[in-house]
Amino acid sequence: MTVNIQSVNFKADGKLITFIKERLAKTTQFYDRTISTAVYLKVDNNHNRENKIVEMRMSVPGSDIVVTKERKSFEEAADIAVNVLIRQLKKHKEKILKPQ
Repeated sequence: MTVNIQSVNFKADGKLITFIKERLAKTTQFYDRTISTAVYLKVDNNHNRENKIVEMRMSVPGSDIVVTKERKSFEEAADIAVNVLIRQLKKHKEKILKPQ
């Protein structure tokens, strides 16, 4: 699986990029036919404390799965987004394997 991480209007730390790639590696346990994942890191300019936005677009055969989470830190948002991706991958896999 190819992982492309883009940070909008700031330079992402190497530890953050490694953290996100390690979390995304967990998704291959649940669905190994993932083509690629694009991750967008953004900082919202509002005055809320929860202004770190992580958007993940995972391409799987037949569709794309998109998850967006906003939290206090990028790590927290990425962790929650990966958990949601895993749930969506399980649903996608069941839908494909379900006899009609």
